[in-house]
Amino acid sequence: MQKQVSRRGRPLGARTFELAPAIAFGAVVRSLRTADGIGQEALAHTAGVERSHMGKIERGEHMPTLAMILRIAHALGRSAGELLLETEAALAERHGSALSAGNDS
Repeated sequence: MQKQVSRRGRPLGARTFELAPAIAFGAVVRSLRTADGIGQEALAHTAGVERSHMGKIERGEHMPTLAMILRIAHALGRSAGELLLETEAALAERHGSALSAGNDS
């Protein structure tokens, strides 16, 4: 049996990885964590995630699974829906900024 090589940023078995949503989600997690005064290590411990993995999520290097999103949301005292709504808002803001930057000429 051949060992499956996993690529950076992809959960095992994933075939695609979209950078923008991963970066936006990570930024939301980091923003909420710092606003609440929670250290990365404490959040990782509460969510049952390795600290290094939490860092990769916050930097947008790993796309968390649904189960991981639920654990992170619970550890932050929020719903997964809140995290995803804020992620969508960050993506829309970034997309809007890119569009308006192109219209400045």
